[in-house]
Formats: sequence, structure tokens, C-alpha cells
Amino acid sequence: MKKIYIVALVAIALGVFLIANAAKDVTTYADFSAAEPGNRVKIVGQLSKEKPMIYDPNVDVNLFTFFMKDDNGVEKKVIYTKGKPQDFEMSESLVVTGKLKDDVFVSDEILMKCPSKYKGEEELINAQNAG
Repeated sequence: MKKIYIVALVAIALGVFLIANAAKDVTTYADFSAAEPGNRVKIVGQLSKEKPMIYDPNVDVNLFTFFMKDDNGVEKKVIYTKGKPQDFEMSESLVVTGKLKDDVFVSDEILMKCPSKYKGEEELINAQNAG
């Protein structure tokens, strides 16, 4: 076999492998009531600020628990398997990625939308334009 054919076959095999790996990482958006145990999903919601947040780096650096309400108002306990994100309490909304286990959502990824530092200026400009 010529070297060019071997290189082409290796390139094709590598391409198939990369595409298969990328397809496994695709997660769908859901809410807590639609999340099926064991399926990896993304949940959009807000932090339940009236409920406790537990993070003790002296006990476990990679364990942070909190409560979250999805966009339908369903509230669940979330266990985040990494450290507590900085300014977590200030987040306006959250997207957690993980799996539902029993009645707890176990997450390994969090995206936070924090309030804009320009929000006050934006409201002032809107008020000036309206009046």
C-alpha cells in the first residue's frame, strides 16, 4: 500500500473519531420536570436566594450545593461538583449542565448571567429618551 493511502485512511479515521466525540457532548435544554434521570441536560433558571448555599472548602473544595428554580418555577437542590463560582450570589440567571439523580440535579458546569454594571446607566438613558 502506498503511504498516501495510509495517511488518507488515518485522516478519515481521525475525522470519524472527532465527529463521534463531538456528537456525544451535545446536551439539550430542558426544565426540571422534563429532565429524565441519567440524561445530560441544561437547565435555565434562577438561584433560590432564600434557601441555603453550602460550600466549605475545608471539607471538600469540589462540592457546592444550592437551590435553583427553573423557568417554570420548579425548585430543586443542585450539587455542583466544582468550587463555588466567584460572585455567584449576584447572578441574575443560571444555566446548569448535568444529570438528575434521585431528586437532586448533579451539575459539572455552570454558566452565570450577572447584572450589567451599565444597567443603571441604561435605565437612565431610557428614562431620558422617554421623557
